[in-house]
Amino acid sequence: MRRVNFHRFRIHCLTLLFTACAHSAGAANDATASSGNDSARPNFLFIYADDQRYDALSVVQQEQGARGRFPWFKTPHLDRLAAEGVRFRNAFVVNSLCAPSRSVFLTGRYNHFNGVASNFRPFPVTNVTHATLLRAAGYTTAYIGKWHMDSQRERPGFNHHYSFIGHARYFDPVFIVDGKDTSTKGWIDDLSTDYAIEFLRKQKGSGNPWLLVVGFKSPHGPFEPPPRATNRFAGELARAVPNLPSSAPYMTVKPRPARPGADSDEKVPVNLNYFRCISAVDDCVGRFLHSLEELGFARNTVVVYASDNGFYLGEHGLGDKRSAYDESLRIPFLVRYPALGVAARGRVVDEMVLNLDLAQTFLDFAGVRAPKEMQGRSWRPLLEGRAVGWRQSWFYEYFAERQMNSRVPDITAVRTTDAKLIRYPGHEDWTELFDLKADSYETKNLFRDPSQAELRVRLEAEHDRLAKVVGYRVPEYTDRPDWWGKPGGPDWKPDPAPALRLHFDFSMLDGNRVPDSSGLNNHGAADRVELGDGPDGRKALRLAGDGHIEVPKSPSLDPSRSAWTIEVVARAEKPDGVLVARGGRSQGYALWLKSGRPAFTVTTSGRPVTVEAKEAVTNWATFAGAITADRQIQLRVNNQVVVQTALPDFIGRDPSEAMQVGADLGSPVMEPSPPKFTGWIQSVRIFSGGK
Repeated sequence: MRRVNFHRFRIHCLTLLFTACAHSAGAANDATASSGNDSARPNFLFIYADDQRYDALSVVQQEQGARGRFPWFKTPHLDRLAAEGVRFRNAFVVNSLCAPSRSVFLTGRYNHFNGVASNFRPFPVTNVTHATLLRAAGYTTAYIGKWHMDSQRERPGFNHHYSFIGHARYFDPVFIVDGKDTSTKGWIDDLSTDYAIEFLRKQKGSGNPWLLVVGFKSPHGPFEPPPRATNRFAGELARAVPNLPSSAPYMTVKPRPARPGADSDEKVPVNLNYFRCISAVDDCVGRFLHSLEELGFARNTVVVYASDNGFYLGEHGLGDKRSAYDESLRIPFLVRYPALGVAARGRVVDEMVLNLDLAQTFLDFAGVRAPKEMQGRSWRPLLEGRAVGWRQSWFYEYFAERQMNSRVPDITAVRTTDAKLIRYPGHEDWTELFDLKADSYETKNLFRDPSQAELRVRLEAEHDRLAKVVGYRVPEYTDRPDWWGKPGGPDWKPDPAPALRLHFDFSMLDGNRVPDSSGLNNHGAADRVELGDGPDGRKALRLAGDGHIEVPKSPSLDPSRSAWTIEVVARAEKPDGVLVARGGRSQGYALWLKSGRPAFTVTTSGRPVTVEAKEAVTNWATFAGAITADRQIQLRVNNQVVVQTALPDFIGRDPSEAMQVGADLGSPVMEPSPPKFTGWIQSVRIFSGGK
């Protein structure tokens, strides 16, 4: 606790120092800041989607005309935002991955400095962000919706948060409302919008400027739109593009010949639920715009709409993001600030802006000096139509992650206004060079073309120059896979020797702390539980259907690539409920009850496998779910194997969500998700290896 308080004291001192510098500088440089009038300072509403590619806007489809892949797609409210503000045509992220990009938006620093180089790292509470600095300067700050950095519950720098852990579920998710778990009913992004509008109403008449950040879950998989959008765009197909049959060099699939032209009339299937989720988010944006007008905030609020990264829909033979082709790097970026007048209305800007720039821009508009450690650049001059000498190139980085279903290696790249060089460290033979003016689909690698030697030399020099400018390095907090650098892929074997990883015997509670007697300090935090008498005169935990125990992530609870056993001694009072759950629909496990029958579900790389007992259990029993060393999923009741079957593989990576006893609060392991457990639990034990 003392260490946490020290970090908070340190961040408080830093923000006060930066704010003091800002006020002294503002007197000379910014009339708005020098006035000391909070009402003159703008409010900030930053809305960002998860995985929305740059052309998933109808205004972009209309602009592209015959080149547009999705001419049937409609986003009227986002189009309105573009018409009433500025659309940045060339907006990019410096690391195309959810949590890393989100941390860049906050800090204005590359991931090799800001502590978040993968999806499985909590955001360091010591980071200086636009939120911490604006809060110190008198702004009321709030974070709503998807945060996504590991299983973190804190939202550093924000006075208020209405958020959730990990990906959560699309329907009826659990929100953390200023630290308290709160059950909800409805579609997740509608709920985030409800909370956001509630926050805006509370700011009416407060006299303080505000910063509101809203992270939507959409359109991230599993792509579940709300009922109102489930039939939108029915039967539509996407236009084919030349880079559909090409292949990234790190993939095992060999490239196929490119299609003849970008204006082909060929149509191909596309994930319509991806677009339906964005369309439903567009509905939410319409609600925001209406509320800003209704509350009188519209004129003096800087509204920014963006995404945390792009997304492949078959281009280069890929799904997802991470790598350095434009479909992955490029994002929608819309800005509206009516107080600037006609100069910032209905314009399109071609200069390249980055997620790295957001923090400095907000501070610029607020009259707060950005610390020198921030690495972006305020795009305020671009918004006002007076930019001179804007960037002509920028540096991209991605660090390989510890997950079996991803083979994307380390990547560095430089993108200029007309060309791109992509490097794969340790794999020089994979290097790619593209002339973006002649080949916007990035289908022809020119790296070994003698006629392009001048372009190659120019891009290599710029890559190396920018790497030094941004201080590129491979940080120690990457989550590299075990197979990294080893030829032939994974090179590991599960350890068959059992090892105790967690042990709750519920002999006592220390306040809301549940001690772990395994010696590995995997202590839990109890919420709405109580102790009572169990069998044999021992204590047991009583759960009434609204409580649970939260167990934070730790290296010793990583179930990936190994045998694993979860054991619970319990007696249920209701026939359905979760005993223990960890992870979600990508990777994870859950031991649960269905109509009184024990069940165990394991999800590996998005493929769930469930085994169920044939007989219901109505009294005290020992339930155990196991992943065996020979890749079997096994269910045991009172130490007897009742059912088992083969698994396609081990769990591929450490799930991003924390573990819960008595509930499954994050992204659900199975759908529909069972309710919270009602009954008694005497002990919980987790073993690695065989048992």
